[in-house]
Amino acid sequence: MAFDIDDELPDRESARQFYQKYDPKEVIGKGLSSVVRKCVEKATGKEYACKIIEFNDDNDLERSATLREIQILKLVGGHPNIIDIVASFETPNYVFIVMELCPNGELFDYLTKVVHLSEKRTRQIMSSILNAVNHLHSHHVVHRDLKPENILMDSTMNVKITDLGFAVQISENESLYDLFGTPGYMAPELLRCSQYDDMPGYGLPVDLWACGVILFTLLSGLPPFWHRKQHLMFRMIMDGQYTMAGSEWDDVSETAKDLIHHLLDIEPSERYTAAQALEHPFFNNERTRRRDFMAKRTLKAHIILIWSIHRLRTLHYRPQPIRGKELLENPYRFKSYRKMIDSAAFLLYGHWIKKDEHQNQNRATLFQTEEKSDLVRHEQLLEKRRLDRQESKLLRLQRQNGVDEGRALRQQVNGN
Repeated sequence: MAFDIDDELPDRESARQFYQKYDPKEVIGKGLSSVVRKCVEKATGKEYACKIIEFNDDNDLERSATLREIQILKLVGGHPNIIDIVASFETPNYVFIVMELCPNGELFDYLTKVVHLSEKRTRQIMSSILNAVNHLHSHHVVHRDLKPENILMDSTMNVKITDLGFAVQISENESLYDLFGTPGYMAPELLRCSQYDDMPGYGLPVDLWACGVILFTLLSGLPPFWHRKQHLMFRMIMDGQYTMAGSEWDDVSETAKDLIHHLLDIEPSERYTAAQALEHPFFNNERTRRRDFMAKRTLKAHIILIWSIHRLRTLHYRPQPIRGKELLENPYRFKSYRKMIDSAAFLLYGHWIKKDEHQNQNRATLFQTEEKSDLVRHEQLLEKRRLDRQESKLLRLQRQNGVDEGRALRQQVNGN
């Protein structure tokens, strides 16, 4: 990518520590007061993402929020579904946050391409998100802005929660009253305490409401709450007015819908926690099916192994007889016949018959009872040549008979 790094980045003198270790590259994301660039660690050549936040001289509030984000990232770091912070650098006007790179972009972009996901894929993604939320909440950290745009996908399509700029660590019984978040994902209690003075505030459950909105969107491709007039959308959220009656819900299980109902409960005290959601049958049924499937497959493998050992031990004394019906149906399974068939196939076609994924052709096609088109054409060619030879011979005879008759006529005229 052609651009002048020096014109778009802080000068190298003020950010010397960052430039000594990292080489900044192209822009991969932008915010109101920040930009995210790909950067390369000079010592190892490894690629990372670097969030660069710029401050004005009098913007102490935003600087303190950024430093709080760094502190929280370090506190909850090491979880497989939360973005890892690698390093951070601070200058008078900038803060650099170096994080792991997620090359597959946002979950929002992925959802835009596929519209909606299967229950199996949704189960995988939501399990990762809820595990990350459970980890955040175990440290009394509330994210406050969970949405597909703030969930990244790494090189293996594993999800990572990011952008903890609105996150805050609270005490066990502390309530929050600030209006933070994205309108379509805001919880009812958050909206109530911003509109009415006598509301009790909000806490960790607002993240679970956002998880319910994400789950709803992944399964249907539609948001549960939307109206072009924002105040009406807020009323729908506070009243819990959503529906799962469209055609896009026809193939969604009742188990998935039940989990959505428990996450989109307008009463935060009744709403599922992350731990409770992970214990829901939507996730546990899959674990049970997977465990039963693995147990059945293991049992089948053991049975086949025991049967094979028995056959190998007794094959010398009791060779398996070749049944006439099996020979007619699939002669290729017998080694001696297989060698003859392969040799004949090579002589006929001039190459081995290999499987073709488009035509689903393999050597078994040799056992089809219908005639092969190659052989038919070959026989037709031989027949044509035979007819051509007969016709040529007949013409020669006709010409020869004509010459003989002309000679006899001349002799008769000369004699007279």
